[in-house]
Amino acid sequence: MNNFRITHWLACIATMGVLGIQSSSAQTVEADQFGFIIGEPEDLVPAEGGRSVSIYGNPSEPGLYVIRITFPPGAGSRPHYHSTARYITVIKGTWYTSWGPEADIYDPENMVAVKEGTFIYQPPEGHHYDMAKDEEVTVQIMGVGPVITTSIPQPEN
Repeated sequence: MNNFRITHWLACIATMGVLGIQSSSAQTVEADQFGFIIGEPEDLVPAEGGRSVSIYGNPSEPGLYVIRITFPPGAGSRPHYHSTARYITVIKGTWYTSWGPEADIYDPENMVAVKEGTFIYQPPEGHHYDMAKDEEVTVQIMGVGPVITTSIPQPEN
């Protein structure tokens, strides 16, 4: 796969995972009395038992949002897509993803490794899925809400 396709695929997968995890045990970085948000590294790590940090905004509401999600080994998403574009950076670890028409059917053996530091753009309605395989992975996702995430039905075995 070419770099654009790999980047696109990873972005889509990270995005879905973020929304799914966002609803559980999220930590929020708060603005100071002047409206500034300064997220020190220790502020950007999920609280004990949590997997996400809301840095700015909320994906379910109108406007810009920035979130970080930490996936333990083996955690990820199933095929899905989002209604709006996402901009993702792999902060820590190697993220695995699949995107495009072949991402409509979940196949964890057919994923592309995306290394730490990689930027991913997920276009609106870009089909994808993603996961952390054998190490913890942290991704940062930015976008404009509200975001609607749609699961792609899978064939029954």
